[in-house]
Amino acid sequence: MLLPFSTKSGHISLIDAFFTSTSAVCVTGLIVQDTATYFTRAGQTIILVLFQLGGLGIMTFSTLVLLVAGKKISIKDSILIREGYAPYMQKNVKSLIKNIFFYTVAIEVAGTLSFFIRWHKIFSAPKALFYSVFHSVSAFCNAGFSVFCDSFESFRSDSYVNITLMVLIVLGGLGFLVINEIIRIFFHKRGKGKIQISLHAKLVLSTTLFLLFFSFVVFTALEWNNSLKDFTLKEKIFSSLFQIITPRTAGFNTMSLGSLSLGTVFLLILLMFIGASPGSTGGGVKTSTVGVVFGFIRSKITARESINIFYRTLPLDLIIKALTIITLAICVICFSSFILFISQPAVGMKEVFFEVFSAFGTVGLSLGLTQNLNVLGKIVIILTMYTGRIGPLTLLYAFSRRRPFGRYEYVEESVMIG
Repeated sequence: MLLPFSTKSGHISLIDAFFTSTSAVCVTGLIVQDTATYFTRAGQTIILVLFQLGGLGIMTFSTLVLLVAGKKISIKDSILIREGYAPYMQKNVKSLIKNIFFYTVAIEVAGTLSFFIRWHKIFSAPKALFYSVFHSVSAFCNAGFSVFCDSFESFRSDSYVNITLMVLIVLGGLGFLVINEIIRIFFHKRGKGKIQISLHAKLVLSTTLFLLFFSFVVFTALEWNNSLKDFTLKEKIFSSLFQIITPRTAGFNTMSLGSLSLGTVFLLILLMFIGASPGSTGGGVKTSTVGVVFGFIRSKITARESINIFYRTLPLDLIIKALTIITLAICVICFSSFILFISQPAVGMKEVFFEVFSAFGTVGLSLGLTQNLNVLGKIVIILTMYTGRIGPLTLLYAFSRRRPFGRYEYVEESVMIG
């Protein structure tokens, strides 16, 4: 990013280059310099490569390189990859990596063709092709980067572009394992036995559908006579649907976020916090984590000893892990927000919280604070994006003690809770 050919002015500050690189690798989309006007085509291509690598996952991509080179994958690396993609994955790591690569290429090529069909009528063929590739990869990787100055506000009423974007975002946010199961169900031949759907896929799909439907209804009701009042009926529907899909870590927008009511902003913050699904290109605490916590709360309300979801009992360590992730995420967000309040006291609380939740969820939406951040503010957002992408639990494991001192327990004693 620091090389002269990356920017039109031939110069970019070190902190801005670092911020842009982190935002791209962490597939966030927050920008301190406008991608469309500040960077050259070479610079935009560098950003494209970075969020493609970040979307696939550095571990996944490096393993793919080893496979192409004919090298063997170590047992340690195989275990790490398997742990990163849920307990329902194939035992054959090579098969998993090949499937991930195939699905990524197939979906991004389909998205590119879809965009190109529409945009070659507006732009020259080379420009239309680059725009199509850039936004197809950005949408599927839930990166949120755009080479249009106003993101997709100019295409608000273009149903073709809207549908293509939303499909790419949702597919990227579901996770590779869920996509694999959907494809398996779609191509399953009758008469060959009943196909089993994993609990992970059921939980991810049901949580995703609930969030989309519930959020769409709430967003439309809150903004119908507010920010959407001057829109046509078609624009109201597409804008409402698009704006509740994009906080699921995508970061595009088809309308000005500054015109949204406080209730809607809070709704978007919740969606950014939840994010996408495990093993996907998105961030957040993940849909399955929220689903597990919901199952735990429901079991307590109904006075059940076990935690049941879809006629399956969840293990206790899974509940502890889900609650730990949410607790750590809230701690990271609160700490980052506190530092931003100190470093930039003139900024409103709404803008700071929105920015931090967006950074942690690797979303990329902003209420205008990103380009007004000072150096300390940029460092805080960089660290928040990084933590949100790798996961707070992973970060905790990296810095925690591997083995406890001694093998003993203290006398048990209770305290009052609630």
